[in-house]
Amino acid sequence: MLKKSLKQSTQMQQRSQVDGYLTVYLSLSMTVILSLILALLSGARIGAVKMKTELVTDIAMNSVLGEYNRELFDRYGLLLLDDSFGKKQGSVRNVEEHLSKYFRKNFELSDKGITGRKTYMSAKLTDCAVTGFSLASDNNGAVLKRQILSYMEGDAVGKIVSGVSKNVDDLKESGYDSSDFEEKADENDSAMSGKYETDSDGDGENEEIDIDNPAQSVASKKGLGILTLAAPDMSKISSAAINEDLYASHRTLSKGTGLDDEYSMGASKKALFNEYIFEKMSSYGNEMEDSPLKYELEYIYAGKDSDYKNLEAVCNKLFLWREAANFAYIMTDSAKLAEAEALALTAAAVVAAPELCEVVKTAIILAWTFAESISDIHILLTGGRVPMVKTAASWKLSLEAMLSFGDNLTDGGGSGLKYEDYLRMMVLMENEDKKTMRLMDVMEMNIRNTEGNEYFKIDNCIDVFRADFKASSRGMESFEVDRIYGYEME
Repeated sequence: MLKKSLKQSTQMQQRSQVDGYLTVYLSLSMTVILSLILALLSGARIGAVKMKTELVTDIAMNSVLGEYNRELFDRYGLLLLDDSFGKKQGSVRNVEEHLSKYFRKNFELSDKGITGRKTYMSAKLTDCAVTGFSLASDNNGAVLKRQILSYMEGDAVGKIVSGVSKNVDDLKESGYDSSDFEEKADENDSAMSGKYETDSDGDGENEEIDIDNPAQSVASKKGLGILTLAAPDMSKISSAAINEDLYASHRTLSKGTGLDDEYSMGASKKALFNEYIFEKMSSYGNEMEDSPLKYELEYIYAGKDSDYKNLEAVCNKLFLWREAANFAYIMTDSAKLAEAEALALTAAAVVAAPELCEVVKTAIILAWTFAESISDIHILLTGGRVPMVKTAASWKLSLEAMLSFGDNLTDGGGSGLKYEDYLRMMVLMENEDKKTMRLMDVMEMNIRNTEGNEYFKIDNCIDVFRADFKASSRGMESFEVDRIYGYEME
C-alpha cells in the first residue's frame, strides 16, 4: 500500500509540474497575442482616422467649391468662388472659416456616440489654412479666360467669328483703318479759307477775292459731332453712366499666390474668347434692361464712363472707316467727279481765277464724302446695312441731296454689314488685355446689380486653391492632409 501511495504522489507531482509549464506558456503567449491584437487595433484606428481625415478633407473642399457665385454662373456661365461670401470685404480667411465649418461638421461628429461617450475614433481639427490660390483677375485675367474657354469649349468656332475675322482682314488690306482723310480735308479747308489775289478785271492790279465753297453748308456742320449728325433721335440714346474708379480696370487688384495662373491662347481660342464677348454683351439696338451700361460691347471697345461717350467713340471710328471707303470709291467714279467739277466751275472765285477750280472741286468731293459717311452711319444706327466697299448702286446721296444732307438721311435698308458687324470688328481689333479688363468691369457692374452681391469684385473670385488641414486624436501625433482643388481640376 505504501508503495502504491508513493507512486500516485509522484504522478500527481508530475502532472502538476506539466500544468505549471502550460500556464506559464499560455501566459507568455497571451501577452504576445494581446500585444499584437492591440497593435493591430491601434494601427487600424490610426489608419481609419487618417482615411476619414482625407475623406472629410475632400468633402470640405468640394462643399466650399459648391458655394460658387450663383449670379455669375447664371449670367456668364462661370464657376468662381467669391471669397467675400456676400460680405463687404473678401479674404481667404473667409474660405478657411467655411472649410473649417464643413470639416468639423463631418469629422468631429464621431467624437461622441449615441450614449454621449467617447468613441474609439474620436479626433479633432487643430488647424486649417489656405496656402495657395488663384484669382480670376490674376495675370491680366488669364484665369478668367481659362474659365471662359472651358465654358466655350463645347462650341465650334462659329461662322460669326470667322466672318468678323474676314471683314477685319478685308478692312486692313484696303487700308481704310489706317487712312486719315480728315487731315486732307483740313489742308483743303485751310486753302479755301485764305484770300486769293488775282487781276480779275485786267487793269494790271491784283485784287483780293474770297474763295467760294459751294459745299460750305456741309463743312460748317462738322463741328456738331458725328453722333449728333447721324443719330436718328438723340433723346433715345442711353444716358447711363458709371464711376470707373469702382471697377477692375481702374483700381489696384488683389492678387493670388500664383498657384495656377498661367494660360495662353492660340488663334482658335482667341476666336472663342471673342465669340463669348459677342454672346454675353449687350449693344446699341440690343440693350439689356437690367444692365448699368446699356451699350456693353461699345464699352468693351472704347472703355468710356457713359453710354453716350462709348457710342460716340464707335461712331467716330465708323466715320473714319466709311469716309476712307467712300473717298476711295468716289475718286473712281468719273460721273461724280464730273458733277463735282461742274459745280466747282460755278463758284465766283473760279470764274475770276479758273486755276482755283481744283481746290474747290476737292472741297466739294470731301464734303460729298463726309455727307455720304454720315448717311451710312445713320443707316446703321437705324438697323440698316452698308457695304464695306461702295458701288454706284449703293451710293445714297446725290450731289444736290448732299448740299442739304441732314434732310435727306434714310432709315434702314441697304445691303452689306450691319452696325453690329462693324462693332464686332472694332472689338476684335482691340487690345486683348484691354478687352479682358473691360469685360471684368462689365461683369462686376452687372453682378453688383443683383441681390446680395453689392460688394462683388472679380478679384475676390477664386478658381483654384490649396488647403492644409491638421488634425489630432488621442494617442496619436498630429497629422495633416494637403489638397489642391479647383473648378477646372481633373
